[in-house]
Order: sequence, then C-alpha cells, then structure tokens
Amino acid sequence: MSTIIDMHIHTTRGASDSGLDPDDLATEARARGLTGVNMSEHDRLWDTFVLKEFREKNSDLLVANGMEVSTDMGHILALGLREYVGGIRRMEKLREVADEHGAFLIVAHPFRHFFDPVYFTRQGKEPFKLTPGQATRLPVFQFVDAIEVLNGANTVKENLFALRVAQALGKPGTGGSDAHSTQGIGTYCIELDKDCESQEELLAELHARRFHAAHGLLDGKLTEFTETSLADPNE
Repeated sequence: MSTIIDMHIHTTRGASDSGLDPDDLATEARARGLTGVNMSEHDRLWDTFVLKEFREKNSDLLVANGMEVSTDMGHILALGLREYVGGIRRMEKLREVADEHGAFLIVAHPFRHFFDPVYFTRQGKEPFKLTPGQATRLPVFQFVDAIEVLNGANTVKENLFALRVAQALGKPGTGGSDAHSTQGIGTYCIELDKDCESQEELLAELHARRFHAAHGLLDGKLTEFTETSLADPNE
C-alpha cells in the first residue's frame, strides 16, 4: 500500500490567512483519498500537546507537522525541525539548523508570478527570461533537498518550469495543494511506495528520495507528474 500525502497545507491552528479548521482538514483528507497531510504553517509549529491530541484523534492519517519558513531566498517548507530557531530567516542558517535536526527542506512555489510581465516591472526589474538550465543557478536551489513542482496556487506553466528546473538539477519534486480552506485539498500531493505510519518514517523516505509528485487523485486517476502528464494550455 502506498502513502499519499498533501505536503503543503495551512490551517487556523497556525496561519492567520487560513480558514481551514483542522477537523475539517482531516475529514476532507479521508474523503479525497489522502493517507497523510503535512501542516506547514507560516513560521511556526503546532503546540506539542495539541499535535499529540490531533494525531491520536486521527490515528488513521499520517499527520506531519512542518513549517513554511519565510527566508531571504523565499518560502521554504521544512519538515523535521524540532522548534523555531532564531536566525532561520537567513537561508544559510536554516540549512545549518536543518542538518542539525535531520530536517528536509523544500523550496515552495519557486516561480510563482515569474511569468506575469507586471510582477518584475513593479519591482523595477527586467522580466524573467531565464531558461530552466539557467535558473538552476539561482542561489536557493543550492540549499534545498527538493523543489515543490506542483503547487495548487500556481499556474500550470509555473509548475512545469519548476519541474524542468528540478530535472536539470537532479533534485526530487514534491506536490502540495497550498490549501487555506477545504477547497483544493489533495489537488497535488506526493506518492511513496512505502506505507509510512509516522513523521519519522516519512522523513526517512524523503531523504532517500523514494517519492514523486503526483496529481489526479481527486479524479481517481493518481498520476506521476511528468513533462506530458499535465498539459500547459500556453504551449
């Protein structure tokens, strides 16, 4: 039996911009075919006792508690940190702490808005023109273990570009809905061959790269994300 996890979810337990109640998350996750969820609240972990209670209440689900860290190189999904450590808003420090904790780092939605011609001009910058090969040299990719290649709030073009960069770097890709409500839960996920029952087992599989990003769960057709599996209407 495989493990199917939405790796990017925000709840009212730790994200001020989310309207997703944790109990509703658990109910919807089961209904949509997920076997696990990763709560990745902004710059914080759940309270230890609250997390323990939620896991006991939902023992049929693998409940992982990560964190979406706001860094000087963008948003990073960190799974395996034991606590928020001062200074991890600097990417180099986050990498250092992650190595100490045995955590796994994923750069979240790395190319969101990059193909919107207004996005860079508002910042007084030139429009984004890098090829996937050239984009591999962006500093953030040297510090992470994986790249979020499927994000529910991204366009298909943004996700496909992230996939191409991941392939060029030889790094694995992850998938997550980035849900802030019940809408979208399970749209994107990762699939692991192993039936993981704990966050520790999940971490071991992530570090071993025994997973892939997937889509189609909500249609009953879970499919590994490839260059041709999710068509870009602009290409």
